Amino acid sequence: MQEENLTPIKLRARKYAGVYFTVIMAIVLFGGGVLAGQFLALKKTVTNAAENSTWSTNVINLTTDKNLTKDVQFNQFWEVWQKVKTKYAKQPVKDSDLFYGAMQGLAAGVGDPYTVYFPPKAADEFNKSLDGEFSGIGAEIGVKNNQLVVIAPLPSTPADKAGLLAGDKIYAIDKVVSIGMDANTAVQKIRGLAGTPVVLTIMRNGFTKTKEISIVREKINIPSVSFSIKNKNVAYLRVMQFNQSTLPEFDKYVKQIQDKKINKLIIDLRNNPGGYLDTAVDLASKWVVDGKIVSEKFSNGDVNDHYTTGDHSLSGMKTVILQNGGSASASEILAGALQDHKLATIVGEKSFGKGSVQDYENLSDGSSLKITVALWYTPNDKNINELGIKPDVEVKEDWTKEKIGEDVMIKKALEILNPKPATIKPVAAVKK
Repeated sequence: MQEENLTPIKLRARKYAGVYFTVIMAIVLFGGGVLAGQFLALKKTVTNAAENSTWSTNVINLTTDKNLTKDVQFNQFWEVWQKVKTKYAKQPVKDSDLFYGAMQGLAAGVGDPYTVYFPPKAADEFNKSLDGEFSGIGAEIGVKNNQLVVIAPLPSTPADKAGLLAGDKIYAIDKVVSIGMDANTAVQKIRGLAGTPVVLTIMRNGFTKTKEISIVREKINIPSVSFSIKNKNVAYLRVMQFNQSTLPEFDKYVKQIQDKKINKLIIDLRNNPGGYLDTAVDLASKWVVDGKIVSEKFSNGDVNDHYTTGDHSLSGMKTVILQNGGSASASEILAGALQDHKLATIVGEKSFGKGSVQDYENLSDGSSLKITVALWYTPNDKNINELGIKPDVEVKEDWTKEKIGEDVMIKKALEILNPKPATIKPVAAVKK
């Protein structure tokens, strides 16, 4: 995911609305986990803890809620720690490796694919990628039913040029089977130096057997928004991510649209994995003059409603939104808000259905935490996570036609925005 640079945010948590394990293949992972604070507090003492499990058990029990220890014997953690430190065949074992490995397992223990912890090195790589520039193959992947799948190849990237398609299942990475592989492991295997190849073994609907695709990694820089004019009177904005540059780029093109006095607009959200909540709310507010954009519902019953804000520069603009199965999270917030307020026609396929809220936070030791804290609901109270956003006009993508330059979804959008006048047949004369 390419998102906002978090350097100025320091340790402040930030609401994130992007597909998890949407790893834009420079891909790095997010983190999260219960009790992370307690373990971080013990980071400086783990070496001694490995040597004295009784002492360390007392420390951890003192720093955690007693209610959490009723069904858990924390002394076993230190017992296993000590056995690995003394019995593992390849010594020495680094305390930091055990510590961060335990943290990753802690996050995985909640069973939520959107809650992940990643260590300082991975966190640093991720923060560097937030500016939108990275080395990799240029694709987003997700995990569905314990299977790695391609959410979207980004346009004009190595993945796109190699023929990778949304929906492809990744069965192996450089011949290492990926069935049941967590995204963090997949990321480490797919990432690499620019100019080096990675071989993905994929399965696709219509294939009778798997196919190996070799992709050479490159340094990739993806713009947030691109702009063009279709049929001389329809503005076309493709929003590829919701990061720090999305809103200013979007506003720049909106001014050009206004200067050209164009009043018809296509917003292309296909293969957009999401980004930040505030960016989605700001963009939806361009159309929504009054009312709710999205709601967050928390496990304790609290509800946080986000209402329209800022200027409403696209109010009254006749709009079509394009989406597919790779449109997720922040993309679904934007599409869902405009659909519920009846301010746009949604064309395409059902969206990905990623409607959970993550807090993303840089921690004091350089590691990071991404943890699910709530679920997204549209203004009409539809659960994005369960339902996705269903199109008003269903159009299936036809990759064969698109490869020769015909985009069936754009074609349908133009038909909606520029309908042909109805042909009135002359009434036949009645003979008397």
